Amino acid sequence: MSTSGRCLCGEIVFEYEGSELWRGHCHCESCRRQTASPLTTFMGVSNERWRWLAQVPKVYQSSHDVRRYFCANCGSPVAYESDRFPDEIHFYASLLDNHSNFIPDQHYHWEERVSWLCVEDNLPRSQ
Repeated sequence: MSTSGRCLCGEIVFEYEGSELWRGHCHCESCRRQTASPLTTFMGVSNERWRWLAQVPKVYQSSHDVRRYFCANCGSPVAYESDRFPDEIHFYASLLDNHSNFIPDQHYHWEERVSWLCVEDNLPRSQ
């Protein structure tokens, strides 16, 4: 099974095969600032199972061990990589072409969440 996604303008397109390693909402401050949203939702994909199909995104090194990929044309955040997770990339779930089978399974960095967002699901919350 192949899954694809793209940025707002369509210059950056990614595709991966098979299931994700995990699916979750991130509440950390750096993800919030990078996306200008109260949380962002990612999925982890093994490095050997994904590829860029169109242009290669630009990279912003947001800290010594973190790289954030984005479209140079429309500015859409596309993916996240960290030395802490050397064998995977994290794609933004909102970029998926088909959301029908995507269900997050956890909240990450729960302690950093914004106080004004009401989250009423029963997903596990990790610090």
